[in-house]
Amino acid sequence: MRKLWTKTGIFVSVSIACGSALWWRQWKANGGSKSSPYQLKLVQVLFRHGARTPLKSIPDVLEAQWVPTLLEPPGHTHINHVVTDLDGGPRPPSPLEDSYRKKKLSGGVFAGQLTTLGMQQLYELGERLRRRYVQEVPFLSSTFCPNEVYVRSTNIIRTIESARCLVAGLFQQKQKEIVPILTTDAESEILYPNYHGCRLLRMLSNPRFKEVSLLPHMVADLKSIRSELGISAKSDVDFVLIRDDMVARETHGLPCPPALPAWRNRVEQRAVDMMFYCYQPSKRENLQLCVGPLLHMLLVNIDEKLQGTSSEPNRKLFLYSAHDTTLIPCLMALGIFDMKWPPYASDITLELHEHKRTKEPFVKVSYMGQDQLIPGCSGLYCPLQEFQNVLSAYSLNGDLYQSLCNSTGDSSKL
Repeated sequence: MRKLWTKTGIFVSVSIACGSALWWRQWKANGGSKSSPYQLKLVQVLFRHGARTPLKSIPDVLEAQWVPTLLEPPGHTHINHVVTDLDGGPRPPSPLEDSYRKKKLSGGVFAGQLTTLGMQQLYELGERLRRRYVQEVPFLSSTFCPNEVYVRSTNIIRTIESARCLVAGLFQQKQKEIVPILTTDAESEILYPNYHGCRLLRMLSNPRFKEVSLLPHMVADLKSIRSELGISAKSDVDFVLIRDDMVARETHGLPCPPALPAWRNRVEQRAVDMMFYCYQPSKRENLQLCVGPLLHMLLVNIDEKLQGTSSEPNRKLFLYSAHDTTLIPCLMALGIFDMKWPPYASDITLELHEHKRTKEPFVKVSYMGQDQLIPGCSGLYCPLQEFQNVLSAYSLNGDLYQSLCNSTGDSSKL
């Protein structure tokens, strides 16, 4: 396990180093922090949790052995933290987490648990953020300060633990106070498409999931892979499920069914095709309900920073610990989805800059450390008005979101 962890850590570190080197060259091209025309004002990071156990095993095939030693937390990922609701009260109940705890995998652990490797991945993401925002640009304090940093997670253990590990890497376990990790109840969660809490989203999405599974190429490929793997026609399986188990095994060096590697690329492609079909931007109302409230929150954070109306005027960093099903529709709304599944510990980072001379606000977006030119923006540093226009098609404030969610499907308001 340690050899696997070391090899994976080297690969991730090399990838991060390449991304940092590219950014450093771009930063130096602007003359460094002293001569750059922009001043960094706010950073928001939306990230996927680290490597985990599968949510479900592929039926009718030999299961991987998910043993407890794969979940041991590295000592350097520990911090003194507390998990609360959004108001600082007790952590709400988590029906989703409860459902995972009912699924014991072969080897003795539960479905959807963050592994040692996943904890290390988030720690390394924190280290990358430290290099950028503490060392290369002196933006954040080197020690965690709650008035500077806001940490929110979905109310699921793997994302909560991922947030903890990222903060440990970002601040090297140095903290002035306990780190609060905020969560909310399942009904009001906006950090993933909330099929439980939004009736209209459920009404719109269920038919699309059924439609995509009946497309001729999907049916043909799924029939072939069922035959190759020996999956019974009675077993409920799709490409997303197969991919999830396959990638979890590969990431942790556990054996896959012998016939599966030959299908790897096709499984990956079809799983992405399924998600794109269900979330695709041309179905505006569906994508709005998936990430509209989240996008609105990101824009509000920017506006409050610029207007000086934030309840925490010294806040510089928002961290949001979420899922692949969060990042995919966000990337689509931004127009930068590359038709590849977001890997474990991937991140979308939004930087708010102010032009030093004109005081105009700009937003710069990066994905996994690489700057992105957003369609509809006139440059990497996107004028805020242009950025707001890009997201206006999908952003939803809370009241409108709730009104639509409780409606019976009249999407003419969208």
